[in-house]
Amino acid sequence: MLKEFKEFIAHGSVMDAAIGFVVGLSFKAIVDSMVNDILMPVIGFITAGIDFTNLKIVLKQAVEGVSEEVTITYGQLIQTILTFLIVAFFLFLVMKAVNQMRRKKLEEEPEDGEAEPVETELELLKDIRQLLSDKEK
Repeated sequence: MLKEFKEFIAHGSVMDAAIGFVVGLSFKAIVDSMVNDILMPVIGFITAGIDFTNLKIVLKQAVEGVSEEVTITYGQLIQTILTFLIVAFFLFLVMKAVNQMRRKKLEEEPEDGEAEPVETELELLKDIRQLLSDKEK
C-alpha cells in the first residue's frame, strides 16, 4: 500500500497539480495586492473615500455587557463583488495577452512548403500487399 501511495504521489499529473496550486497561490497574492493596494484606493478616491467594508445595517444595537451588535454588513458584499470583477477583468487581460502571443507564434512559424503527406491505413495495407506479392515472385 505504501508503494502504491509513493507511485501515486510521484505520478506526473499529481506533481503538476501541486506545482500549479503553488503557482496559483502566488498569482493570487499578486492579484490581491493589485486589487487592495492599487485599485481599491483609486475606487475609494472616486467614491469620495467610501470604505465599502464599513457599510452596514444595524438590526440591533449592542448593549454593553449584555449583547453584541447585530448587523448586515452589505459593504463587505459590495467589496467582494468589486474584487471579483476586478480579478476577472485582470485575468481576462492576462489571457488575452497569452492568446495574442500564441497566435503570433503560430503565424511566425515558417511553412516548409508542402506538408509531408500522411499515409492512410488503406495505403499502408496496399504497400504491405505489394511487398508481399513482390517477395513471392
